[in-house]
Amino acid sequence: MPATIKDNDVKPDPAWLMPQAMWEEIRALLPQEKPKGKGTKGGRPRAEARRTMDGIFYVLRTGCQWKALPRSLGSGSTAHDYFVECLREGVFERLWRLGLERYDVAKGIEWQWQAMDGVMTKSPLVARRRAPTRPTGPRRARSACC
Repeated sequence: MPATIKDNDVKPDPAWLMPQAMWEEIRALLPQEKPKGKGTKGGRPRAEARRTMDGIFYVLRTGCQWKALPRSLGSGSTAHDYFVECLREGVFERLWRLGLERYDVAKGIEWQWQAMDGVMTKSPLVARRRAPTRPTGPRRARSACC
């Protein structure tokens, strides 16, 4: 193990890991790994999907930057790339729908009362720009250091 990686860096805190039942549900929704072999590009093997998803959920729960992802949850760049791929493939939308369906069965959702509203506008402060600072002219005092 490289000297820069400490023992506690490779052991994730169990509080941040998804339960096994949740992983079983998510695994079925993940994009299929592209086949490697004759006629395809080589490269490194893909990172472990569960560890990467744990890292993605860590970032989504904490709001930390991708590069601040703890080493125990994998590489921030790898997690971000996989996150973008999952977004493109609709994984999170399918997961959201599955969660809504489960909640509807368990507790019930009164769909007729649901509404969505939103507004996307620029902040009023963006329009105000500060006037450029006028030059003050040459400095007249000599530097005290020389």
